[in-house]
Amino acid sequence: MEIDHDGRKPLKYQLADLLREQIMSGELAPDRAIPSEQQLMQRYELGRDTVRAGVAILKEEGYLVAERGRGTFVRPREEWPAQ
Repeated sequence: MEIDHDGRKPLKYQLADLLREQIMSGELAPDRAIPSEQQLMQRYELGRDTVRAGVAILKEEGYLVAERGRGTFVRPREEWPAQ
C-alpha cells in the first residue's frame, strides 16, 4: 500500500491505514518503536501535522502508545482493539 497524494481520501487516514496494515502483518512488531516523525515524513512525503494526525488515529484506536522521550511504540497484541 502506498500513499496516494492525489486521492480523495485524506492523507492522515491513508497513513493510519498503511501503518495499521504494517502492525497487523507484524512488519511493525508489538513492543517495538515505529519510525520517527521525521522518517515517516520523508518516507511518505508528508508534512509533520499529517504524520502526527495519522499516528494519533492509531493511538486513539489502541494500536500505539507514546512514551515521552522514547518514541511511539506498537502496543502488545493483547491490548489491540477486538477485530
